Amino acid sequence: MWTRIVVWDLLRLLITGRAALVAENLALRQQLAVMQHAVPRPKLRRRDRIFWVWLSRLWTGWRSALIIVQPGTVVRWHRQGFRLYWRWKSRHRGDGRPAISRAVRDLVRRMAQANPLWGAPRIHGELLKLGIEISQAAVAQYMPRRRKPPSPTWRAFLKNHAGHLVAVDFFTLPTATFRILFVFVVLAHDRRRVLHFNVTEHPTAAWTGQQIREAFPWDTAPRFLLRDRDGIYGGDFGRVVDSMGIEQVPTAARSTWQNPYCDDSEASGLCAKVPVQRAA
Repeated sequence: MWTRIVVWDLLRLLITGRAALVAENLALRQQLAVMQHAVPRPKLRRRDRIFWVWLSRLWTGWRSALIIVQPGTVVRWHRQGFRLYWRWKSRHRGDGRPAISRAVRDLVRRMAQANPLWGAPRIHGELLKLGIEISQAAVAQYMPRRRKPPSPTWRAFLKNHAGHLVAVDFFTLPTATFRILFVFVVLAHDRRRVLHFNVTEHPTAAWTGQQIREAFPWDTAPRFLLRDRDGIYGGDFGRVVDSMGIEQVPTAARSTWQNPYCDDSEASGLCAKVPVQRAA
């Protein structure tokens, strides 16, 4: 009889043990849910974060048991730990070249300021004569940076050289017989005068160079010639312009605003509105 009671109690414990564990987990989860409503944002210590990061690496079902924070928060803690570890791993240990003394750095700056024409090689040589062992790269590093004069803007260039600047461009002209003609225009920037224009059905670099000869006979060539980056301005055209002592100023790619008075859309209107000085 007694043996029968012990076996029965043992079987009941084995059967109901898992149910009791589930009930206990359910009760704990319910209490945690109540506490989460009472405290919207619990304060976690560093060891709490370390525990969840460690648990997430060992247990695949850690997300199902997490209530106090979102799973993404634990992942962020893990990444922060990696960043702190590698920051500690990459910390400066004092290795490498010895630091340059402050007196030597001040001497390099004074020598550079007192001698504006001296560069790093000259100052490096003078320091070696004084018995100061330092590399030329270190001298260049500690020399004061001299400010370069600001370069003029594109608008300032056009304004300053308007009297010696001409612009060229092509624009198309459809005819009544459905032909396409190419009109070459040479425009002076000072008064926006059309100096020369001609029409062709098949423009080439040689033909365009001949138009420049006809536009500027004798000694009337300007100093600068403003153009776009069309491939027709290479070869024979470039040789003709260079032989006449004209400096070509190509505009930047896809920057039609740099040649506003002689763009293809503007040139067609200029030929109709501006009086022509010379025309072929």
